[in-house]
Amino acid sequence: MDYSAIGKKIRELRKGAGLTQGELAEGVCTQALVSRMEKGDIYPSAAALYQISLKLGVDVNYFFEIGTTPRLDYVLEVEKQLKRLRVNFKFDEILELVKTEEKNPLFYNDPEKLQLLYWYKGIYAFEVEKDEEAAFFLLNEAFYLTASQKKARTEREMEILLSIGTIHSSLHQHDEALDYYDQIESSLKATEQLYDKTIKPRLFYNIARVLTRLGQYDESTVYCKKALNWCIEEELLWGLGELNYQIGYNYELVNETEKAILYFTRALHMFELRGNEKNVTFLNEKMSRL
Repeated sequence: MDYSAIGKKIRELRKGAGLTQGELAEGVCTQALVSRMEKGDIYPSAAALYQISLKLGVDVNYFFEIGTTPRLDYVLEVEKQLKRLRVNFKFDEILELVKTEEKNPLFYNDPEKLQLLYWYKGIYAFEVEKDEEAAFFLLNEAFYLTASQKKARTEREMEILLSIGTIHSSLHQHDEALDYYDQIESSLKATEQLYDKTIKPRLFYNIARVLTRLGQYDESTVYCKKALNWCIEEELLWGLGELNYQIGYNYELVNETEKAILYFTRALHMFELRGNEKNVTFLNEKMSRL
């Protein structure tokens, strides 16, 4: 990334305000760091950039709307980073990023933005610390920071409920999981348009997995096929491997081996396209046994 555009603008605004580098740095960082920022050698941390923007009399997002930087909104970029880390199971990096942003007034002064941090702290508490009580507490805190009976649920609120349901499912608390999934499904029916198109297939996939564990294989397959149709309509790559696998697994459990192998083969191709070596190896071994 080209950091020089932001650095040049900091220098320009600093000089316009009649501040020295030392004066701008006071209470924020060192003069040497300001110098490196202005030269484009380093990128300011979130907290530093926020404090600098206050001293220079501009909104922090101003810095993401100039030059060649691809980041137009800082909070959205943090959310994207957290999502990428979650998808890649990099939970320690999630916690590190969350701890950094907890110090940022952009987050702790705004319930909607603070919600993002609570949500990911809850995920970390369950996935790494194995503390289900703390995870449920944090996720519920996150949800109720913005949730209201008087308004439709936001996509993030649905995502938080999905996280809660997934934890219940992991703990084999199937009725509780399905209750949360039902709430999300009802919210989706009232939603005219989704920004994140993957919410629906991820929900249906999670419902399908619980139904499979309850022995409701046909119902599970119905949800998988509904999700597959959505993925195809919306041209989504996510889910095509997972959903085909789940259908194949349902057929495997009722000893319909030929149908199982058909869907496992489809899943295998999708995992190969995504470079998911773990699932490719797993499926190749399973299909060889069958």
